[in-house]
Amino acid sequence: MSDLSVFIVDDDPSVRDSLGLLLGLRGYRTAIFSDAESFLQAFSPDWRGCILLDIRMPGMDGLALQRRLLELRCGLPVIVITGHGDVESARDAFKAQAADFLEKPLDQAKLVAAIDEALSRYETVKQEDDRRIRFAGLLETLTPREREVMDMIVAGGHNRDIAARLGISPRTVEVHKARVMQKLNVDGVAQLVRYTLGP
Repeated sequence: MSDLSVFIVDDDPSVRDSLGLLLGLRGYRTAIFSDAESFLQAFSPDWRGCILLDIRMPGMDGLALQRRLLELRCGLPVIVITGHGDVESARDAFKAQAADFLEKPLDQAKLVAAIDEALSRYETVKQEDDRRIRFAGLLETLTPREREVMDMIVAGGHNRDIAARLGISPRTVEVHKARVMQKLNVDGVAQLVRYTLGP
């Protein structure tokens, strides 16, 4: 996970410094911001990792930043940290898709576990997205007839039924099917169905 970073957004300099030091010593790459606005100004869709986000900050607060990140379709998991934890703010944070909600003073073990979980989840989602993009590119390489055969296979059609519907021989269906599998780099109908239907 060496190319992943933990983005710390907190207006309290002592919290920023201690988090940066703690995570740096544990081998995490960090980037530190004193408010939501400076984070948004610097934000890039290429960033990879997770965000440690304080709720109560002057200017734009953490929940407003969370909502803004959802609008920007930011895929970075957000771990909310707050010295003012209450049920309502926790509910609001989770509604805005927070990965976790931790109260200050932070328990180091819980913090590290939450970060590891968020980074692991991010990697899984990212790999799935990358696979989907690659698969969409491979779909473009199919001929119209191969696409037709693939759609019928995914819908549960058997070679004989597909052949009858398309007015071709079952052997020709088999040839198209083999080409589809080869072009899409899948090793069976189950994998083809899974990739076609998405997550």
